[in-house]
Amino acid sequence: MPDRQRADARRNYARILSVAEEEVAAHGAGASLEQIARTAGVGSATVRRHFPTRRALLEAVSRERIEALRVRAHELTGAGDSRDALLEWLGDVVAYCVSARGLAAALAYDGTAADPVHENACSAALEEAAGPLLRRAVQDGAVATGVTVTDLITLAVGIVLATEHHPDPGGRADRLFRLAVAGLSPQR
Repeated sequence: MPDRQRADARRNYARILSVAEEEVAAHGAGASLEQIARTAGVGSATVRRHFPTRRALLEAVSRERIEALRVRAHELTGAGDSRDALLEWLGDVVAYCVSARGLAAALAYDGTAADPVHENACSAALEEAAGPLLRRAVQDGAVATGVTVTDLITLAVGIVLATEHHPDPGGRADRLFRLAVAGLSPQR
């Protein structure tokens, strides 16, 4: 929220965001914008003025978690085994998306932009942060050439969205993530 906004506009933004965080936590990415407006004590036009799209609202709600994942990627860059570092970060992405309803939807690519990475700020931030982790793993021969952070985020988001209604979404998402990493072939 720009500082040049009027004080009441800044208060409305903060109140809408606070209510949106609660609603998204309770109802996921499909949280009602009208309910958010009612609970925040503003009109739906005010919500839409601050957050013109559902994605803009989800990105704002997810900003702190995205920053934590960005910081985590930087912490893991250069640490230990490159494959282990990348997989630890991806596991964190899956775990955060399971625990923070709406985060997976904020990271999902909707395919409308020519450049899917830059269609949404959350994914762009993670793309930039995880790039060094992936490059190092590829250079070490631990990850196949041609794999992109976009591929990895899409995989994580798909797993989380597919398991969000499971009785144990965290356990199921973790199992599918590990299966995707290990592959279908038996270990020899």
